[in-house]
Amino acid sequence: MAGRRGRPTLPVVDAPGELISRFAPDDPVFIANPYPVLNGLREATPVFRYEPTGQWVVTRFDDVSALLRHPSLGRNYLHRYTSDEFGRPGPDPRWARFNDHERWSLLFLEPPDHPRIRRLVAAAFSRRALAGLAERMRGLSEALLDQCEERQTFDLLSDYAQPFSVGVISSLLGLPTGDEQQLLDWSHAIVKMYEVSAPDATKRAADEAAGAFIDYVAEILQHKRDHPDDTLISHMAQVANADGRLSDPEIISTTMVLLEAGHEATVNTLGNGFRALMEHPAQWRRLVVGEVGAATAVEELLRWDSPLQLFARFVLEPGVQVGGLDLPVGDEVAMLFGSAQRDPRRFSDPDRFDIGRGVRSHIGFGGGIHFCIGAELARAELTESVGGLVHRFPRLQLSAPPHYHQTFVLRGLAALMLRSE
Repeated sequence: MAGRRGRPTLPVVDAPGELISRFAPDDPVFIANPYPVLNGLREATPVFRYEPTGQWVVTRFDDVSALLRHPSLGRNYLHRYTSDEFGRPGPDPRWARFNDHERWSLLFLEPPDHPRIRRLVAAAFSRRALAGLAERMRGLSEALLDQCEERQTFDLLSDYAQPFSVGVISSLLGLPTGDEQQLLDWSHAIVKMYEVSAPDATKRAADEAAGAFIDYVAEILQHKRDHPDDTLISHMAQVANADGRLSDPEIISTTMVLLEAGHEATVNTLGNGFRALMEHPAQWRRLVVGEVGAATAVEELLRWDSPLQLFARFVLEPGVQVGGLDLPVGDEVAMLFGSAQRDPRRFSDPDRFDIGRGVRSHIGFGGGIHFCIGAELARAELTESVGGLVHRFPRLQLSAPPHYHQTFVLRGLAALMLRSE
């Protein structure tokens, strides 16, 4: 195989060096508004080499969409190669608990394990199952909006979006009521491991959080075996007992990734989206007067300021091409969702925030076998939230300038302070 050790010489990608140097995922100025740089890179080249990580970075919608579905790419390579064969270092033993968390994660797995596990949990996210959650979702949203109304000035994220989203996914999974803040703390620590670069202190915190979360879910799993109910963890435990198709580590990793992914995207979409709505009052007014419905607006919130900015896959077989380049086996491809979602080849006037656009064929939920299993749950949560906030607070406005977390891959605000007149 032609792994990293034997990577052939490739043509120089025609992207201005100054533009590439401005792609700076650790720079607060870039993080605050990456889109001018992303737009410039996308129009200069479909792909460029980012030397700090050794990744091929892909900028355009059609290429990103195709690579998400390409059968010769994978989120990992260990189902096909050893690390030595692939020319990559193995998992860092310092972060053993985080590695345990990843080992059976749906975001990490490839066939045959990925479809086997996904198939067993997919029923929990069917339309019938989500219809059964609707009353719980509405009641939780209304209760949190009551509290926001009493405060008058509130943080959309900590006062509403976080407890709402983690409450919904916890209910579906069967996690105990009252543990939401602890679950949020663990999740926030763990997902920082996915950034382009993270200092050892951040990785250490992620590893510790992963270990505590694993132990927590293992205890709940045992309780569900002794006291089965109609929640997802109990279902997975019964499947395992019936024919051994799911091991304990598989159930634990699946539970963790569903909670983490099941609330992070929803929270960040609401934060990024309502920042945009508050800064585009004419668009907010379209919601208030009923010109555009909440479900339609949600699609633009997912597209315009994407909560997931980068998704990476490895080249597992020859024959992968981007922009006329043949990418070698062993190299890593980083797909820029934020750039692709603003591609004028796919979206008309893409920098314009238009809540009536109603385009569902964006990549806010990814694509291919790793398309978000909870996409329809997320849409339902977002629609409920947007509709509830519009109804309760038609005169909503910003009460303080928003600031983004200093992360790039997962793009979201630290807080969004709002007030209602």
